[in-house]
Amino acid sequence: MNSFPLRLCTRLARAAVTFSAVVLATSASADIAVKSGEKIGFLGDSITAAGWGNPAGYAKLVVAGLAANGVPVEAAPAGIGGHKSNDMLARLDRDVISRDPQWMTLSCGVNDVGHGNKGVPLNDAQAAANPYEQRTPSEPDKGTYEKNITAIVDRALAAGIKVVILTATVIKEDLGSDENHRLAPYNEFLRKLAKEKKLPLADLNALFQERIKAANQPGKNVFTSDGVHMNIAGNKLMATGVLQAFGLNAAQIKKAEAAWVPIEKLAAETAHRAAEAKAKADAEREARAARPVER
Repeated sequence: MNSFPLRLCTRLARAAVTFSAVVLATSASADIAVKSGEKIGFLGDSITAAGWGNPAGYAKLVVAGLAANGVPVEAAPAGIGGHKSNDMLARLDRDVISRDPQWMTLSCGVNDVGHGNKGVPLNDAQAAANPYEQRTPSEPDKGTYEKNITAIVDRALAAGIKVVILTATVIKEDLGSDENHRLAPYNEFLRKLAKEKKLPLADLNALFQERIKAANQPGKNVFTSDGVHMNIAGNKLMATGVLQAFGLNAAQIKKAEAAWVPIEKLAAETAHRAAEAKAKADAEREARAARPVER
């Protein structure tokens, strides 16, 4: 029997399998809005600063999750602790636009509300009804949250940057807290703005509320270390919401989660070493303080 037709059929079958795999891989990432080689600016406050500074922060998990799905990207971290919408507007050009990203995620609102009368009013009516104070002498003009956020989005869009809006997470894991009630209209504004401007929305607040209710552990911080800043579970939840806003489906999120396992392990090891170093330093400090003073 002539083996040539058999060899030819085998090669054709292998080629068909390879072609199918390529098509499947392409279709699997076809709906991901971010493309390989693009840059994402992460604009935000201390949650975002830790989101990049922490080995398993949400921004790093977003980058790792995209890479796991064949979309390597560059990050332009732009989170600064304590910042509110007026601060972010003032530094938008320097920290984001000048770095030429194709995308920007905007995470803002926790401090605008959480700083109380040193925060930023939602709108003109709230500004007129309540006295607001400068938090620091160098703080930019307050404006209002609605005007500041709209200006940030419009200026980014005008610079050719695609914007993903993140609703503000939570202020305390007690969903009935006064802070969370005051935060609600800020998030409603973000949802409305995203819809009006046809922008991707990562509704993180809704996601956190759903998961906190499901966890049903009142009095405990399940997703945060202090009611505001994320622990590993909170960072993973934030990253999941952002990846979903970028268009990743359930199977792609599973790939991302698998890629997070070694990152989470590294973060735990880093935190353990830091805790040990702190404990050692504290013990040495106490020992020095206990030594008798030589005269």
